[in-house]
Amino acid sequence: MKSIVQERYGPSPENVLRLAEIDKPTTGRDEVLVRVYAASVDRGTWHIMSGLPYPVRAAGFGLRRPKYPNPGRSFAGTVEAVGGDVTGFKPGDEVFGICDASFAQYARVRTDKLAPKPADLSFDQAAAVPVSGLTAIQAVRDQGQVRVGQRVLIVGASGGVGTFAVQIAKAYGAEVTAVCSTSKVEAVRALGADHVVDYTRTDFADGRHRYDVILDIGGNRRLSQLRRVLTPTGRLVIVGGETDGRWLGGTDRQLRAHLLSPFIGQKLGTFISSENAEDLEAIRELIESGKVSPAIDRTYPLDEVAAAIRYMVEGRTCGKLVITI
Repeated sequence: MKSIVQERYGPSPENVLRLAEIDKPTTGRDEVLVRVYAASVDRGTWHIMSGLPYPVRAAGFGLRRPKYPNPGRSFAGTVEAVGGDVTGFKPGDEVFGICDASFAQYARVRTDKLAPKPADLSFDQAAAVPVSGLTAIQAVRDQGQVRVGQRVLIVGASGGVGTFAVQIAKAYGAEVTAVCSTSKVEAVRALGADHVVDYTRTDFADGRHRYDVILDIGGNRRLSQLRRVLTPTGRLVIVGGETDGRWLGGTDRQLRAHLLSPFIGQKLGTFISSENAEDLEAIRELIESGKVSPAIDRTYPLDEVAAAIRYMVEGRTCGKLVITI
């Protein structure tokens, strides 16, 4: 099969990724083999590819060199074959989910990270959902505990997670203020945000407005600035916020939030998203109800994965980047 191959870590996708012919993956008794029709790129793709910050390597992706053939995670496709212990899936089923190497024509997938594809979505659209959609729903529902009538601020609303978070927060009945750059204002407004702030023209942290929940996705504002616009008992959920640091990569701000939170009325924290079939089903239900739709910036063929990652790293993406296979 054709697959993106990575043999060493490196921050530049053009230097570490290449297209090659390799053997199809073999599957275990509790796994399925999926014919991949589309995959997608997210910020985690770059982290897995580069091995940065260094704790990523200790998290199971390989200490000295990449453990998996390529850094792709999200995918959509059809079931090709099932292991002997698999129930609930059969060859021909249209599915989406998360695996360890999705930039390839075939992938092996654990059934606890797999779900039926949303009925009305194309494979390209469905592939945009898994990693970013799960992160967004867990940030809004579980960490932010967003409820009807709350005022929610989403910083980084134009990215992969942000575009889902805006729609999910609206589906939960919140009044949503979305923060993005000038060129992305109209696209974010189209997602259903009640208010859109262009951070290049307006300081959203000036203290004039306060919010019950702040989702900081890919931002890097100081904790003191974010707390200034949070209600006295509000919740701050740091989903991103990255620097170029090789050891902490911006997570020092998240650590400070955890340390400070027990001593104040506000709840400050972060989380690592859980990759599970139950939440894939939950986001599928939101999609099929018409409340959530993936926002796709552009698509790339398999041999241009490096170009897609480069485009994302440069910060030009509004929504998701999809790899068609």
